Amino acid sequence: MDMSKFQKHHIAFAVACVIVLAITQHFAVLLGFIFLFGTPLFFMKELPPYATTVERIWQYLFLTICTFIFVFLITPIIIIIPLSFNAEPYFTFTDGMLSFESTAYSLRWYEDIFSNGMTNPDAVGSAWYSDMWNNAQWVRATRNSFFIAFFATIIATVLGTLAALGLSRPEMPYRGLITGLLISPMIVPLVITATGMFFFYSDIGLAKTFPGIILAHATLGIPFVIITVTATLSGFDRSLIRAAQSMGANGWTTFHKVIMPLIMPGMISGALFAFITSMDEVVAVIFLADVEQRTIPRQMFSGIREQISPTILAVATILVAISIALLTVLEMLRRRSERLRGLAPS
Repeated sequence: MDMSKFQKHHIAFAVACVIVLAITQHFAVLLGFIFLFGTPLFFMKELPPYATTVERIWQYLFLTICTFIFVFLITPIIIIIPLSFNAEPYFTFTDGMLSFESTAYSLRWYEDIFSNGMTNPDAVGSAWYSDMWNNAQWVRATRNSFFIAFFATIIATVLGTLAALGLSRPEMPYRGLITGLLISPMIVPLVITATGMFFFYSDIGLAKTFPGIILAHATLGIPFVIITVTATLSGFDRSLIRAAQSMGANGWTTFHKVIMPLIMPGMISGALFAFITSMDEVVAVIFLADVEQRTIPRQMFSGIREQISPTILAVATILVAISIALLTVLEMLRRRSERLRGLAPS
C-alpha cells in the first residue's frame, strides 16, 4: 500500500485507541486493544493497486481473527508463568502481584521442586544431594520421565523409521491398511488403548514395570515417527538408491550413506514428537504404572487431586520452556529438510 494509505490506517487506529482510552479510562484495556487490533496492521501485506476496499478490509479482518484465535490458545499457557512466581500459595493473582510489588514474587515454588518429599531438607553437601535425588517427589518423577522418554524415543524412532521405509516402497502390498493400523494409536481414544495395554501387559507380566511403560510410550510415539519420516520420503529421489546399488553398495551402505542423511530431519522430528508425547502422557501411566514409575504428568495429576500447590505451576512453566525449545528445533529441522529437498532456497 502507498504511504498515504499507510498513514490513513495508522491514524485511524490511533484515533480508535484514544476513543477506547477515553471510554474505559484504563491503560490495561488500551494495551489489550492495541495488541489485538494493532498486530494485524503490522502483519498486513501490501496488496496490488487494483485491490478493492472490501479486499483490504477482509485482509485486516482475517488477520484480526487469527490474532484472536492465537490469543485464545496461548493465554492459558502464558498465564501460568507469572503465577508460578507467586509468593502466596494461591492459584490467583494477588493484589501485590497486580501492583508489581517485589515482595509478592518468589522462587519458593521452584525451590519446592527440589525439597518436596525430602526427609531432611536442612542437610548440607552430599547428604542433601542424596536426599534430594532419592526422596524429592518431583525430582524422582523427573528422573523417571526422562528415563522412560529416552528409551521410548529410541524404540519408536527405530521401529517407526523402518516402518516408514517399508511403506514408502511402491511394491508394498496393502500399504493403506498397514499404515492405518500403525498410526491407530493416535486415532483410537487413549483410554481404550491404555485399557487394552493394561490387560495385555498384565498377562505377560509387564504391568507396573519400567519396560512396560517404555513399550507403551514407544507404541504411542511410533505413529509420529512414521508420519514425519514418510513425509520426508515423499520427495526422495529413488534413482539415488539405484545409483548406489549400481556402484556396488549393499543395503546397509545405501541406507547409511544415501538414505539416512536425507531423511535425518524427518527422523529427528519424529523422535522429538515421540519424546514430547512420552513426557506429556498420563493416561497410560495411570493404568500401567506403580508408585515407582510415577512420571511428571502423573505427579501433577496426583498433586491436583491430593494437595493443590503452586509447585505444579512451576513445573508446568519449566515444561513449557522445554516444549518451546523442542518446537524451535523442529522448525529448524523442517526448514533444513525443505532445503535438502529443494523446496526452499539455501
